Amino acid sequence: MSTDFINITEDNLYDEHLCCIIRTRKFHPGIDAKRKWLADRLKEGHVFRKLNERATVFIEYAPLEVSWVPIVGDNYYYIYCLWVLGEYKGKGYGRELMEYCLNDAKENGKSGICMLGSKRQKSWLSDQSFAKKYGFEVVDDTENGYELLALSFDGTVPKFAGNAKKEKIDNKDLTIYYDMQCPYVDQKINYVKKYCEENDVPLSLIQVKTLKQAKGLPCVFNNWAVFYNGKFETVNLLSDINTLKRILKK
Repeated sequence: MSTDFINITEDNLYDEHLCCIIRTRKFHPGIDAKRKWLADRLKEGHVFRKLNERATVFIEYAPLEVSWVPIVGDNYYYIYCLWVLGEYKGKGYGRELMEYCLNDAKENGKSGICMLGSKRQKSWLSDQSFAKKYGFEVVDDTENGYELLALSFDGTVPKFAGNAKKEKIDNKDLTIYYDMQCPYVDQKINYVKKYCEENDVPLSLIQVKTLKQAKGLPCVFNNWAVFYNGKFETVNLLSDINTLKRILKK
């Protein structure tokens, strides 16, 4: 085990950097919300392993049964995020993090590991081509082009919950389902609210607050999901005005 990495625990949760590329040392509502969300998840076996630096080098995963995603399966781990950015790329950190997860799964008798992907790589999803180098394969998909990738140790595979393939809701407003796992969510919610208020765009924001609610969502979900005119659009956080405008023109 590399001594360059540490795991977030209940003891160090409020001391360690765990906020992706948000570097501020001042109070940040997104980071505070992330810590509060993690405080309960750590008790459930959630793993947040990071480079011992203020850097974007980390992996987050949890037992699938308690992962806040509409995916079902027995005895799997689900990888929410695996990121290595900036000057830290190309140093083998991604490999070390993935191998830690693989070893953890095998040592705990897991049936495999899974993660959310897409036929076309999405900017807010972990690099699926990297995962495929370790043997991850597509085991399920949706009409909207999302894929469930899995590395099975025993031949069993997880699948999307039936409700995740619905991809439709009755509400025609711009509708966003979100939880507070990602520290960027607070920023993006405020950005979308401001734009919609200024442009008279009807907006419905639905915070996912429980595991049951997450498992029952009408679309794939990693911490964020966008609908418009009743149709599922994306799991990408709405980062710029052009992306939002493209969705609203549909």
